Amino acid sequence: MGFIIECKKVKRTGFIPAFICAGIFSAAIPVINMAVRHKIYTSSAGSPVNILFNANWQVMAMLNMLAVVICACIIYNSEYAGNAMQKMHLLPVHEGYMFLGKFVLMFLMCIAILAIESAGIMFCTDYWFGSGSQVLYLVLKSFAYEMVIMVPAALSALFIASAFKNMWITLGVCVVCIFMATMLPMDNFILSLFPFAMPFQVFAGTAEKTIQGFIAASFIESIIIIIAEFLLIKIRRLFE
Repeated sequence: MGFIIECKKVKRTGFIPAFICAGIFSAAIPVINMAVRHKIYTSSAGSPVNILFNANWQVMAMLNMLAVVICACIIYNSEYAGNAMQKMHLLPVHEGYMFLGKFVLMFLMCIAILAIESAGIMFCTDYWFGSGSQVLYLVLKSFAYEMVIMVPAALSALFIASAFKNMWITLGVCVVCIFMATMLPMDNFILSLFPFAMPFQVFAGTAEKTIQGFIAASFIESIIIIIAEFLLIKIRRLFE
């Protein structure tokens, strides 16, 4: 029920178009890169998926994170505008379930943009490398992995958006977190567990033990953020 309500709320916002546009722009990055510099990449040794991810994923992940942040701002700005959140207190609806409903909606949109991006990667592997369906399984595994490790970042953005009534504060905090994530060394496992840094990791070419560690960390961080949100709701109720 909460998910259906959240879908109705975002109908008249730019939530869905923002995600779709981000997915299209992100999917276009490897295509444009290959069109301009295909000779460099096609002459490189290694798996086509490894080559494409190593060359493009940092920029693609940045666009994904910016889309998540912007949409978190949009989805909570509509709640705080006109004191709508305070009016919701009069209804038999728990804010925590609203938060989870918003997350489910954002998660589905993250799946949508990752699907668009996987189509872009598959086009590049087929057109320039001639790999076709041979790399389909690896591409799907790569984007399934990206989907899992993106969850803490999406929850963190929603948590920050729920904590601040001013959308610009949320945007500023999240953008700072993203740029902090880009400054962290990617080969340091502990520092890479920062929620906004995890989506920059790639599946292709990563050790299986490291992949399992990031997946486990993603689930643990997600649970912690959800618990933190429910605690924030209780604390905020005491001061309102």
